[in-house]
Amino acid sequence: MPKDSGIGASTKRREDVRFLTGRGRYTDDINLRGQAYVHFLRSDVAHGTLKGVDTSAAEAMPGVIRIFTGADFEGVGGLPCGWQITDRQGNPMQEPPHPVLAQGKVRHVGDPIAAVVADSFEEARDAAEAIEVDIEELPAVVDMKAALADGAPKVHDDLSSNLCYDWGFVEDNRQAVDDAIKGAHHVTTLELVNQRLAPNAMEPRVAIGDYAGHNDESTLYTTSQNPHVIRLLMGAFVLGIPEHKLRVIAPDVGGGFGSKIFHYAEEAFCTFAAKQLKRPVKWTSTRTEAFMSDAQGRDHVTKVELALDAEGNFLAYRTDTLANMGAYLSTFSTSVPTWLHGTLAAGNYKTPLIYVNVKAVFTNTVPVDAYRGAGRPEATYQLERVIDKAAREMGIDPVELRRRNFITEFPYATPVAVEYDTGDYAATLDKALEIADWDSFDKRAEESAKKGLWRGRGINTYIEACGIAPSALVGQLGARAGLYESATVRVNATGGLVVMTGSHSHGQGHETAFPQVIAEMIGIDANMVEIVHGDTANTPMGMGTYGSRSIAVGGSAMVRATEKIIAKAKKIAAHLMEASDADIELKDGAFTVAGTDKSVAWGDVTLAAYVPHNYPLEDIEPGLEETAFYDPSNFTYPAGAYICEVEVDPETGKVTVDRFAAADDFGNVINPMIVEGQVHGGLAQGLGQALLENCVYDENGQLLSATYMDYAMPRADDLPSYRVDHSCQTPCTHNPLGVKGCGEAGAIGSPPAVVNAVVDALQRGGKDITHIDMPLSPGRVWAAMNV
Repeated sequence: MPKDSGIGASTKRREDVRFLTGRGRYTDDINLRGQAYVHFLRSDVAHGTLKGVDTSAAEAMPGVIRIFTGADFEGVGGLPCGWQITDRQGNPMQEPPHPVLAQGKVRHVGDPIAAVVADSFEEARDAAEAIEVDIEELPAVVDMKAALADGAPKVHDDLSSNLCYDWGFVEDNRQAVDDAIKGAHHVTTLELVNQRLAPNAMEPRVAIGDYAGHNDESTLYTTSQNPHVIRLLMGAFVLGIPEHKLRVIAPDVGGGFGSKIFHYAEEAFCTFAAKQLKRPVKWTSTRTEAFMSDAQGRDHVTKVELALDAEGNFLAYRTDTLANMGAYLSTFSTSVPTWLHGTLAAGNYKTPLIYVNVKAVFTNTVPVDAYRGAGRPEATYQLERVIDKAAREMGIDPVELRRRNFITEFPYATPVAVEYDTGDYAATLDKALEIADWDSFDKRAEESAKKGLWRGRGINTYIEACGIAPSALVGQLGARAGLYESATVRVNATGGLVVMTGSHSHGQGHETAFPQVIAEMIGIDANMVEIVHGDTANTPMGMGTYGSRSIAVGGSAMVRATEKIIAKAKKIAAHLMEASDADIELKDGAFTVAGTDKSVAWGDVTLAAYVPHNYPLEDIEPGLEETAFYDPSNFTYPAGAYICEVEVDPETGKVTVDRFAAADDFGNVINPMIVEGQVHGGLAQGLGQALLENCVYDENGQLLSATYMDYAMPRADDLPSYRVDHSCQTPCTHNPLGVKGCGEAGAIGSPPAVVNAVVDALQRGGKDITHIDMPLSPGRVWAAMNV
């Protein structure tokens, strides 16, 4: 096996050849014969009663094929929510319908009212402008506290209030946490906002519906992270199409960050309309549409309390959060502030008592769902900010306070119902301090001072949970889907392999990393392994890619299927060499009989599998193809330590991130180069949240930051040259690869490190500032300094 083929090799991403040469095949590149185009007329008010939709003038315009409104979807199912949450009293959450096109009311700016299908996009767009919509505008509710007040306008008239659920975890701990906080030597309190973000994947969403009348089959081409889930949700719950009559294809996808997990109205519409019109229907989102229709992220307002004894040991931790759901429940929205957030409240620390309360709130805004990290960044930000504040209040070095409270023995059962299997938080902290050159900070601060700048440093230690599982447990917690993954491994007669996986790649490097795993197991060149994904017609049912689960769950399914392949191949090799299969060994692409010089090559055995002349068919059937489904027994728990150094200009409030060090424990690493790239991307998004990005709505529900003129994305000159390390490896104990996941770590660990650094810089500059809410724009920082 070549040295650059197996586990641990920094093999260059094979998929980059087509991407960098312009040969990627994205959904918008697909154009079908006879294709029509759809343009959605969207609400320009955040809340209102639909009094009438007059399409007569639009219908007479050139190229118009048909105009659909909510009336055309009477009797059609609404978009489903994939996770039911039970509140503190044991009652199910309030779950309003989510129609494909607005029916009766509009509930946020961008809510689709009508859909114009025409021969060209331009004709559809022009006709949409001729539709007359009569909306009786109603008061909008945008602020979550206001939404919960008595007499607040209700987003959904058929609900009792705008409260989706009031969730407590662990409810049995509540009184003990209250008592511990009341009796503690010191309590640090912090109120903070984790602001709303727009996902802004490079490729906007696209959907193409197609229908074949001769066999009554529908096909959806879509920009999705999990095509099998879209097929299940749309087919079973929205359009009533049997799965064997519905095919979903997600070709190359240009980024997702969570926003392409969910089932959207545009997907259902294009599939429905294609069948109605008996011709393909295509929609491509504009960037402005994306701001009004893609599920957004974060948007939490939280009060945090940390109780400590006189020595700085953590005694109890309590958070009270308002979590914005937006106008409707997106696919996994309800799980993000609860089970993906509350279960990480312990962080890396041995806090004995924890209680998390979350009130989920409906508002007249775009729905909110998972965004890179999904609940874990929110949990980490709360905890790491309050720890830093506690360290200052108690006069304890922030590094020492964290180290003093680290979990050091594993497995460790947290008070929030998860069990960490492995970790070494002191090791990642020590590595971060080393690569950050922590001890030379004062010298760098002196150099900054000569330039009239204040230098500060911030630290963060994080843990996250990846590969959410097992299915039986999450089902008890309200999940309406399994969380396993699947793989079919097909060996060709000449020895090459095709692996069909339910995981989907949208930038993770699956086509490179997955073959490395199989090449390592067999001892062959990774180029002999091809990965197939994204098409429900030729891949086994799988749950897709999100939550840093691909290698831990999808990769484990591949390992299990390949183990079956190897076991059968050993039996064939045993017959060929007239030996017991128990004595057969596989190494470097050859089967040998232990203790002898007998051997047979991998390719000879695979050929024999399909030309079965030398073994009895009554014992071994021909062919070499196996399928495996892998359902993890636990989360995986990546962890790390991040250190940020900033310079703050006291004249303008401008923050420059000068240095950033990231030390992560991802368990075993398949491809170090891909892992480093994933961390770099996550850090860029985390720094974007900390310094720049913010979705801003006015009091009428108008999104003020709906273009790149107003929504600030990080650019290359906003980012430092990172120092990244993943040499501290404590392998996961419960999956066959010992891997943990790396895709979200950078976005989880970086925001608190940046904010801690800025607060440190301001305090070193003589300002008594303990917190500034993100994003730390020059205006916010300057205002905080000049109150």
